Amino acid sequence: MLKRKALFSVGLLFLSFSLFAQDNEIVKSKDSVFLDKKKINYKQFIIPSALIVYGAVGLESHQLLSFNAEVKEELREHIDEKLTLDDFSQYAPLVSIYALDGLGIKSKHNFRDKAIISATSYLIMGAVVNTIKGTTVSQRPDRTSNNSFPSGHTATAFMGAELLHQEYKDKSIWYSVSGYAVATATGFFRMYNNRHWFSDVAAGAGIGILSTKIAYLLYPAINRVFFKENSEKSKISLLPYYNNKEVGFCLVSKI
Repeated sequence: MLKRKALFSVGLLFLSFSLFAQDNEIVKSKDSVFLDKKKINYKQFIIPSALIVYGAVGLESHQLLSFNAEVKEELREHIDEKLTLDDFSQYAPLVSIYALDGLGIKSKHNFRDKAIISATSYLIMGAVVNTIKGTTVSQRPDRTSNNSFPSGHTATAFMGAELLHQEYKDKSIWYSVSGYAVATATGFFRMYNNRHWFSDVAAGAGIGILSTKIAYLLYPAINRVFFKENSEKSKISLLPYYNNKEVGFCLVSKI
């Protein structure tokens, strides 16, 4: 019962943001924040939402649980040793956003704005993943713990991939392709290393993508409330961090 309530609450949260995004877009004005209708394509929320629903249904569906087991067995037949690439690849798309800037390839937003959006995405993703993990009981394939659902590594990777896509999609499609390729590989290695089921990975991917999309929607309001009008010249930046099992953000000041 607790598991269903938690999933319902998280689903309701994402649904409310999706409905908001379907009809409105936050835009800044001098004195207030207005809602400009018919400027956001709500179809962008269909795929990540479907992935989350698939993962949630996979917790109790006999057919999907059977499919999870089949995927696990198929991987075990062709795997001789574990690889830990996923511990690093989960952060690759996010890091690449700042690395490309360092190489002179300018993104859609400046460093400060990207830091705010990245931190917001990370906080949303981390809060959702940890809430679900703490309120559901889903045994990992290797039987080491009961917090398998959803995959946090995959959520982090797809969050970064969507950030990379949003910031560089106008430069070249290959930035988006490479980011999502790395994220997909991260999800694969979570199954390869017997740490997650396929449904865990699917839900993690959906949460990561949707967290980033919501962060872009919230950014104008966050910028308006917490930063001054001349924030373009601000020397303060927000950066996400992950320490053991703790997620958050830190304030960095340029001197």
